Amino acid sequence: MIRYLLFASMVTLAACKGHQQVVNPPVPDPESSKPEWVRSRPVSSSYYIGIGLASKARSDFQETAKKNALNDLASEISVVVEGNSLLQTLDRRTSFDETFSSTIRTSTREQIEGFELVGTWENGTEYYTYYRLSKAEHARIKAERKARSIASALDLHGRSKAALASGDLRSAFDNDLRALIAMKEYWGENDVVDLEGRQVPLVNELYNDLQKLSSGVQLAILPERCELNYGNHFRRELLVSAQYRNGNGLRDLVQLPLVIEYPGSTGKVTEMKSTDAEGRLRTTVQRIDPRANGQEVVVRLDVVGLASKELEPALVKALLASLTVPEKRAAIALQMPKVFMRSNETNLGQPVGDAGVATAIREEMTRNGFRFVDRESDSDMQLTLTSSTRQGGESNGFFTAFLDVTFSFRDRKSGDVVHEGGKQAIKGVQLAYDKAGMDAYKKAVQEVRKDLVPAVMNALQ
Repeated sequence: MIRYLLFASMVTLAACKGHQQVVNPPVPDPESSKPEWVRSRPVSSSYYIGIGLASKARSDFQETAKKNALNDLASEISVVVEGNSLLQTLDRRTSFDETFSSTIRTSTREQIEGFELVGTWENGTEYYTYYRLSKAEHARIKAERKARSIASALDLHGRSKAALASGDLRSAFDNDLRALIAMKEYWGENDVVDLEGRQVPLVNELYNDLQKLSSGVQLAILPERCELNYGNHFRRELLVSAQYRNGNGLRDLVQLPLVIEYPGSTGKVTEMKSTDAEGRLRTTVQRIDPRANGQEVVVRLDVVGLASKELEPALVKALLASLTVPEKRAAIALQMPKVFMRSNETNLGQPVGDAGVATAIREEMTRNGFRFVDRESDSDMQLTLTSSTRQGGESNGFFTAFLDVTFSFRDRKSGDVVHEGGKQAIKGVQLAYDKAGMDAYKKAVQEVRKDLVPAVMNALQ
């Protein structure tokens, strides 16, 4: 009996335990494990700090967080602009400063060395990373890198001097520009070095040398006045020479890139040419716009052409814009030909007088510089103009007439045709044949004004 009661008690106890509630262990809160550097940005007198955050929705969230952290770290490395540095001596042009600052920030991010990973932390949606860089280590690395930059700049500057001594200003300019860019991280600093026995701020010296190279170019144009006339077919060859004055006198500049500009009949003409082995080049001025204001040939140094294409374009552009660019100008003396005109214009056999095409031609050509003379012997060209109308028929009380116009320009001395053309069957409609003919003359005047002068100028040049 006792055994039975003991067994029943054990069964009852087991049944009661089977109905007890199971208690799961507590789920840890990710926020409770958040490190202090995530909660509050660290401050250190010995380290530059960089904290980066990225969303885990990105496939490259770890790399993105690292990049953001290094950008953050770089932003702590400030660039202090010293007095009398290159940035101070420049004209403080906004575009230059913005370009420089952007370039330096990019360069700083790319050249950070010696940083170390302190830690990472993440929750379900975000990933954090923490980098730091010893300020002492950064200063040591920067000093080593700066020493290498100074050595490179001095070597390039020496090459520049040697190139200039041989008359190769292109190479001299390129080497000095490379030297200056090699020191771009230190444009805000004032580094004095020994240069040819002189103690000079290196960056300022390089920039001043660039300025001397560009502004020291002396250009000459022969002839000094570009005369274009009927006798030379409105074409004139100019001889441009380039020299540089140094302590030994003037030296011809070979392979120097120059820009030549003048107003052309279809817009501004721009030529890019380089001097030959004697520091000269030839260019032909032609097809000038007779209506352009301030007609002149402008020759200037192509400083952009002096710079190598592989150098940083944005930085080089802003730097070159601050240099003095020499130029030389030659006035264009455009003398249009003298014209003697013969005209025979009729409307259904009757003279039209000033209502014909001849008057419009004279006005349009005079407006473009042509000079009409009364004596044939005084002319360069002879213009023969013939125009006449003919009946075209009547319909519903409206009469039609057709106008035929022919003209030819000949050289007075040789008799050769310079240009010829005309308009055929220009239609006029009115209530009478004679009025229809005059209507055709009005239409012809508009067409001749638009087409004749450009066609004649094209034939002359």
